[in-house]
Amino acid sequence: MPKMKTHRGTAKRVKVTGSGKLLVRAHHLNNKRMKKRREKLQALGRMHEVHPTQRKRIRTLLGQ
Repeated sequence: MPKMKTHRGTAKRVKVTGSGKLLVRAHHLNNKRMKKRREKLQALGRMHEVHPTQRKRIRTLLGQ
């Protein structure tokens, strides 16, 4: 069976840490920014860990 190819769209959006955690940027950042508090926008700008229910699917897309 051939090797599974890396899904390039996912690879550009997900960072894998040294300990194996999957990090992605938060969504809901660019729409209606004026209504959001500064703290909320700063929190959304940081990388967040992928939800546990999605980890297996994303690892598959990354070819891990």
